Amino acid sequence: MTSQTITAAASGTWNLGDRTVNRMGFGAMRLPQRGEAFAPGALPRDRDQAVRVLRRAVELGVNHIDTAAFYFSPLRCANELINRALAPYPDDLVIATKVGPGRDPSGGWLPHATPEQLRGQVEENLRQLGRDHLEVVNLRVVGTDSIADRFGALAELRDAGLIRHLGLSNVRPHHLAEAQAIAPVVCVQNMYGIGASPEQEEFLRICGRQHIAFVPFYSIAGSGRTAGAPADDSSEVHAIARAHGVSTAQVRLAWTLHRGPHVLAIPGTGDLDHLAQNVAAGSLRLSEDELTVLDSLRHAAP
Repeated sequence: MTSQTITAAASGTWNLGDRTVNRMGFGAMRLPQRGEAFAPGALPRDRDQAVRVLRRAVELGVNHIDTAAFYFSPLRCANELINRALAPYPDDLVIATKVGPGRDPSGGWLPHATPEQLRGQVEENLRQLGRDHLEVVNLRVVGTDSIADRFGALAELRDAGLIRHLGLSNVRPHHLAEAQAIAPVVCVQNMYGIGASPEQEEFLRICGRQHIAFVPFYSIAGSGRTAGAPADDSSEVHAIARAHGVSTAQVRLAWTLHRGPHVLAIPGTGDLDHLAQNVAAGSLRLSEDELTVLDSLRHAAP
């Protein structure tokens, strides 16, 4: 695979509401810092490097960027990096952000926002990104409690024109049903990749049947989560990677995209070479035999 010449268009497209995006997108979580995201004492990433990565992503056809106001490290904020790198924004660029969690200036996590506090979080995203409205806002959820009040607050902001489309992050199927009774949901963003639980597999299928985008996070990192890609992947993943002349991360991304046309990838990186490899994974076609092997790993730890 010649990753330098492959663009995100190779991954195909899907609609987020009335916006069409390439299925290979970009996640901004790792942009503000080097090393593990949210780690105490994380070192800020070089600003110019982060800007170059974002601009190169767009040059490679990425038109779906996932971000959040709580993606920050000392001196760096993902939203403001996006603003600096890409404003004035291309017409086809869809920036999806998340609200719910909050962090204090030192980086410590705060209790999740109340319905009344969500407007302030939306306005903070608007300010940082330099927008008069947000294309997609995902309500990030922790736990199994009702989300009706919080999602209802976002639906009011949608009606007011501050938000174009609504989504959910880190949720269960009952959350989706509860939200849909209030307003349309264009995407569900959950942890998913090789080794996903049967419950997540079924949730992915539910979203597919309803034409809702399913957007995995940690699809490369797996159980490593914010620490990044696993250092020691399985022998099966390594064998398939060798057969195609690609990295194990590319195999993981390709497998994820093979799970359905409604699945969108948002791998993140602060490295230009890794960016090109991630985008190129959208063109990797795995055989039925290879998919069967990878499917067999589904319920084992990555």
